[in-house]
Amino acid sequence: MIQLDRLSKSYNGKAVLDDIRFTLPSGGVTAIIGPNGAGKSTLLSIIGRMIKADSGRVSLEGLDLATAPGAQIARRLAVLRQDNHPAARLTVRDLVAFGRYPHSRGRITAEDRDHIARALDYLGLAELADRFLDELSGGQRQRAFIAMVLAQDTDYILLDEPLNNLDIRHAVGIMRLIGDAARDFGKTILVVLHDINMAAAYCDRIIVMKGGQIIRHGPPAEIMSAELLSNVYETPVSVHSLAERLVALY
Repeated sequence: MIQLDRLSKSYNGKAVLDDIRFTLPSGGVTAIIGPNGAGKSTLLSIIGRMIKADSGRVSLEGLDLATAPGAQIARRLAVLRQDNHPAARLTVRDLVAFGRYPHSRGRITAEDRDHIARALDYLGLAELADRFLDELSGGQRQRAFIAMVLAQDTDYILLDEPLNNLDIRHAVGIMRLIGDAARDFGKTILVVLHDINMAAAYCDRIIVMKGGQIIRHGPPAEIMSAELLSNVYETPVSVHSLAERLVALY
């Protein structure tokens, strides 16, 4: 599990995260939702050690993420940011191989090749393994990045808005793959999402943020409330069966 204890972060005197206290249980897919400026990506970035908190502590099964060696963390926690800009002439196989760096430091072993092949097969990328990233569609490229973090073979995976710039069919495909990977490989996945319906349809738990605080968390059935979501997004929200229709249609 990941524990957040009194986590705070400010920019130019404005609080972005305010005294966050939360325990993320192991297993399944948990979405972080909320309006722009709620602190979603900041929270994920602090957990992933991409930025530092002003105060508080983040621990992963007792391991202090602020002080533990980076190599040790990279074998336990994988992070996929939303602003990935790899070299255009990188192949899919080369990208996925980067996920093995924490284990082999660039000297690919037989075990590394097994993990790479498994990730490529699982994400349906084996036939595209030698294609360059700039030759792929947006959905294929995103699957390649997810294959990279899957090849890293960590217990915990953080995904920051993995559905950006994808149409609904590709977004649904990515969410299904995320859910399947959590179940099939026993991963704990924390994902920042803008689409409430995607969170409701494909995630096991939802964390709702507003104004730098977690105001509610629980299974989708407890979160998909018109009153709660209207308050969070400060606009009338009609909760209907779109999440169920997404599952049925795709």
